[in-house]
Amino acid sequence: MPSARLLIGPLLRRVVGTRATVWVETSGPAVVTVRTADGASGTAPTFSAYDHHYAIVVVAGLTPDSATTYEVLIDGEVAWPVPESGFPASVIRTRASDDRDQPVTLIFGSCRETTQHATARKLPPDALDAYARRLIADPDPAAGPDLLVLLGDQVYADVTSPTVRRLLKRRRRRPKDAPATQVVSFDEYTKLYLESWRDPEIRWLLSTVPSVMIFDDHEVIDDWNTSASWRADMREQPWWAERIRSGLASYWVYQHLGNLAPDEIAVDPLFAKVTAAEDATSVLREFGERVDTEADVAHDTERWRAVQYQWSYALDLGRTRLVMLDNRSSRVLESGNRAMLPPGEWSWFLDRAHGVYDHLVVGASLPWLLPPGIHHVEAWNERLADSRRPWVARVSEQVRRALDLEHWASFRRSFEALGELFARLGSGTPGHPGDRVGAGPAYAPPASISVLSGDVHHSYVARARFPDPAVRTPVHQLTCSPIHNQVPGAMRPLMTLGWSPGPATAARALARSAGVRRPSVRWNKLAGPYFGNAVATLTHRGRSAEVLIEGTTSDGQLRTVAQRPLTDAA
Repeated sequence: MPSARLLIGPLLRRVVGTRATVWVETSGPAVVTVRTADGASGTAPTFSAYDHHYAIVVVAGLTPDSATTYEVLIDGEVAWPVPESGFPASVIRTRASDDRDQPVTLIFGSCRETTQHATARKLPPDALDAYARRLIADPDPAAGPDLLVLLGDQVYADVTSPTVRRLLKRRRRRPKDAPATQVVSFDEYTKLYLESWRDPEIRWLLSTVPSVMIFDDHEVIDDWNTSASWRADMREQPWWAERIRSGLASYWVYQHLGNLAPDEIAVDPLFAKVTAAEDATSVLREFGERVDTEADVAHDTERWRAVQYQWSYALDLGRTRLVMLDNRSSRVLESGNRAMLPPGEWSWFLDRAHGVYDHLVVGASLPWLLPPGIHHVEAWNERLADSRRPWVARVSEQVRRALDLEHWASFRRSFEALGELFARLGSGTPGHPGDRVGAGPAYAPPASISVLSGDVHHSYVARARFPDPAVRTPVHQLTCSPIHNQVPGAMRPLMTLGWSPGPATAARALARSAGVRRPSVRWNKLAGPYFGNAVATLTHRGRSAEVLIEGTTSDGQLRTVAQRPLTDAA
């Protein structure tokens, strides 16, 4: 028997050319080796923090355009696959060396409460479980998507299962007044991932489909960074300092580290510190404390650069570019100057959004395009929250926090800037927004632009409409949420009415009464809203694009609830 056991994983994260990254958590210090049936391999020692042990292994020497099985060894002993598990062998799939003409398939969704068997609530069947079972039933080892894109709330620090609650109840040393049913410490966070990612079907799926992730609020707490006053109030709580640093540190370990390509891991400054330390606890604790200050200084680019750690990232698959945006940790929360991304990170995004590709996919945990009625209410509320009349601003802030009015619509400058960027890309206008006219290189308009989002616990497809006829690229909002959760029944009629012309017109009049200008972009719903658990598939073939949204049936199968072409050629 190996001296250490495999606790979580393996998670197949990035496959880049002939290399792949595999992440694991072990029960003790160890040397982890991943080797494939065709002779590719990689080895890495674990790093340790908070008495937990992790490794991310770079597997090199993979064969292009292949699907090969692999195994994980801990201190030389095979720990994966698990004998007699009944699941197919885990595989690593590579794309062809020249993969420009290969289709690209992205599976996406958000908001997954813990495994069906552990949740405290009676929820509809888990859509990701259902998707995994369908893949398991496919005998073709080459079958499967290119990438699983998880768009937030992979774990719920503030909505825990009975098992985790019993664990919390037994703990004697917790910060003063810490919420009895919510995790606070790094060790408590690890129990969320252990419970969720060891679900048998999910564990197999994550071992054989590459995945990337981004956080949303529940990885820390509901309404995280809603506003500056929210941050001030939370900092008065004696348990908050440990909660935020543990949430950010555990997210880096469990989710973000695997988002990085092998070359990016090699130059990541935090990874270098963590792996150099015999015990990286203090390194991660300091990191969590430091990066939480980003939102305090996000309006000041120089001060922000001194403390920032960029959670946003970008990658290319064939002729598809995916840019994943952090909608949470470093928002500009200054009244009258709110922004989803600080100036420095927005500049980075502009650089990645311009380039040579067929399809641009922007991953944002929060939808850019909401039901219009809800959008106008959020824009109205933001305007009043900036009122010069203190009582108006105070009441509007209370409404903002009570009703979770903190999507792109309530960061109007960012909403408009994103629309302007898409219009410029879709018309092939040279340069970046803010440049003088004609400055910078010109790019051919992409065949499609898609914004992938979650958060709002219903799924829909919406098409953006721009006033400039020169915008030739179709731009869509693709929202898939939840994977395993549900929206309260009372909210469903309100969300449905948000798409109706009458309520939307009334909400627009309300926003106009506060001096909010009409949005520069309009949009209409093409499919949805669908309120069940769901998983979505975005497929690019050449210059065509199509989205499929599948919901779960009562017996845990998948059924089509929406299927739409996103380009004229689809």
